[in-house]
Amino acid sequence: MNYIKFVDVTNRDGVQTSRLGLAKLEKTIINLMLNEMGINQSEFGFPTTRHEINYLNGNLELVERGVINKTKLSGWMRAIKNDVKESFKNVPKLQYINLSQSTSNQMISGKYQGKKTKKDVLNDTLEAINEAVSNNAKIIGVNAEDASRSDLDYLIEYAKECKKYGATRFRYCDTLGYDDPTQAYKRIHEIAKETQMDIELHFHNDLGMAVACSIMGAKAAIDAKVDAWINTAINGMGERAGNADLVSCLLAISKSSGFKDKYNIDPQIDISKAWKLAKYTSYAFGVPIPINQVAVGANAFAHESGIHADGALKDRRNYELYDFEELGRGEPEIIETGRMITVGEYGGIKGFRNVFQNLELEFHDENEARNILELARYANVHTQKPLTDSELKFIYFYPDIAAKIMTVDPYYSPSGALKERMEKLEHVPGAHII
Repeated sequence: MNYIKFVDVTNRDGVQTSRLGLAKLEKTIINLMLNEMGINQSEFGFPTTRHEINYLNGNLELVERGVINKTKLSGWMRAIKNDVKESFKNVPKLQYINLSQSTSNQMISGKYQGKKTKKDVLNDTLEAINEAVSNNAKIIGVNAEDASRSDLDYLIEYAKECKKYGATRFRYCDTLGYDDPTQAYKRIHEIAKETQMDIELHFHNDLGMAVACSIMGAKAAIDAKVDAWINTAINGMGERAGNADLVSCLLAISKSSGFKDKYNIDPQIDISKAWKLAKYTSYAFGVPIPINQVAVGANAFAHESGIHADGALKDRRNYELYDFEELGRGEPEIIETGRMITVGEYGGIKGFRNVFQNLELEFHDENEARNILELARYANVHTQKPLTDSELKFIYFYPDIAAKIMTVDPYYSPSGALKERMEKLEHVPGAHII
């Protein structure tokens, strides 16, 4: 029996949304919420990026402690041997990785400017896989960037060779959102049939077809007798027009006429956590959920016209395909309109104790209270937003990991001209900063 499973890439691809981003604490809360929802995998960051290292190691400690116990945390890196070596040096407990290479003629000529051939791209990937195997990686995915514009025979050859060396999944990346659902099905079915590798479906939304292509790609993989792994981002975040939306893909497979009861979704997924996850991610990114967003938008279950309102009141199935309760919606949202005490970077111990008392969390002595207060202040500086209940609770229960993920060690080792300038410590003429 083959399954459709999910790899959420919000913390890797979603954070690459231009002009937006997430603090490491926010990324951690998203990993915890994905785990609560039962999403099989979170691509949680870049092990070669220095400012990610403490966050990545801290989250893997949460795995060791059994806090994150359903969601596998995977790192993304270029399919280059040195990147793999650096990744495992920075994050020694890493077990799940994805190695990325450009495979289309456009990318190979346009990015590498004649410095690499298709053969070079394959050889680099095989070297990277060898390095990952030597570091005891459990799951090794290989990503074909711009797969939708790549030669199909080359993709099959590329995947087969990678499989021989130890790769376990092939990620078909529609990097520019170029495929349509029919073409996606044909190409992915052929790759899956020929390679018998599990297929990851990574679609961008440049033409508005990311969800449609993702589910048709999943159908193709299952029809070829391998597991499908849909790559999603919460609320469709991501570069340019974004990635396939997590909740939309889940509902499309579980509720649409061609998929309902015909394909097996990962049984550990609890879709009732969708509303909470979407709301938190919206807050963390500072991007409101569109009013007409699938399932979680304010109008997703709103009816105004007489005929629709009458029909929905008589029997919700007249105008609602699924229930809002399934998504965790329906609870009243209480908003304070009188006195409000919040925790911020300049907060004091009295107000802080009041906030935690409302969360029904107690401190055993003054030292514990002041220690957690200092972390909460730091978290407010870190996120530059009022802290949510989930963030405050995380700091309370896992203060050591909170401290780690919010600590960044900047790469600052001046040499050459910069070193000389810093040693002089003098005013720089013409440096009009303001």
